[in-house]
Amino acid sequence: MSLRVGVVGTGMIGRDHIRRLTSVVAGVEVVAVADVDDGAAAAVAGEVGADVLAGSRLVEDPRVEAVLVCSWGGTHEEYVLAAIGAGKSVFCEKPLATTPEACLRIVEAEVGAGRRLVQVGYMRRYDLGYRALKRELDGGAIGEPLMMHCAHRNAGVPAFYRAADMIADTAVHEIDMVRWMFGAEVVAVRVLRGRASGNAGELPDPLLLILELAGGVLVDVEISVNARYGYDIRGEILGEEGTAALGEALGGGVTVRHAGRVGSRVAADWRERFGPAYDTELREWVAGVRAGSPPDGPSAWDGYAAATVAAAAQLSLRTHERVLISSVAQPALYRVSWAAPGPDRE
Repeated sequence: MSLRVGVVGTGMIGRDHIRRLTSVVAGVEVVAVADVDDGAAAAVAGEVGADVLAGSRLVEDPRVEAVLVCSWGGTHEEYVLAAIGAGKSVFCEKPLATTPEACLRIVEAEVGAGRRLVQVGYMRRYDLGYRALKRELDGGAIGEPLMMHCAHRNAGVPAFYRAADMIADTAVHEIDMVRWMFGAEVVAVRVLRGRASGNAGELPDPLLLILELAGGVLVDVEISVNARYGYDIRGEILGEEGTAALGEALGGGVTVRHAGRVGSRVAADWRERFGPAYDTELREWVAGVRAGSPPDGPSAWDGYAAATVAAAAQLSLRTHERVLISSVAQPALYRVSWAAPGPDRE
């Protein structure tokens, strides 16, 4: 029998996930959708044969067995808490909530429920390149890790994008990724800004984040959101015995070296670069919910931890100071392996 899912939010990412659930992922049926724009919700519902319900009614509806939250970030806390209260598995697109305090309320509610029901949409953990990089690191061939160099470059961003979004919406992917990659929490952060790009407008673009991890690994993250030439994601780990890096060719394609030049195609946007990761993410979430297993992906704790680091980074951006990370003790419910989720775990 198919898993019956309700989707809150039918904007770009909501529609994209509904497409996955109805045409890519097996064993799932979208039975209800909700959106503040009734017309948008009705259009999507008509395409997939779902009902249109208000968000709170959708979560409570007995036909809905699991919930996907894709609405704007300020509403996430309400719907995730409602799903926990209803005892339903919930996949929440990032951010889990817009403040560390709101994320902590979700963590506390889940701990009170006594079981994990929440998964957060940090898709980097499902990308083939990042999973391969983690296997190289965990395999020990490059020795103990010392540093990681990251770059997150967007060709451009929409007009409503603000300086805080460079951290809360963009760099947060690297914040979650490095916690998972190295199995360590971020203990301090500093944000540096230098010469602004002529393409940046009012944004402090580019930024450089310096993340200090428990255990001593240093990670630098370049954030450039008006790179113009494409969507370019890079990562290289320096170890005591060597280095390991993400391949530069898109989708595992070929990098050509010929006539004194090196060339490979660059993704146009995040959907092209990480489309397969989103597919894997939802496929594994659905399989786990159908099996009655706790979520194997990014947890409510991961959402809280990422939000806490992002808030500290935003403070550093304003003050130009190194900021120590302050968080509550991790509840026992979340003390699980940092190994890669799903069938690729080795």
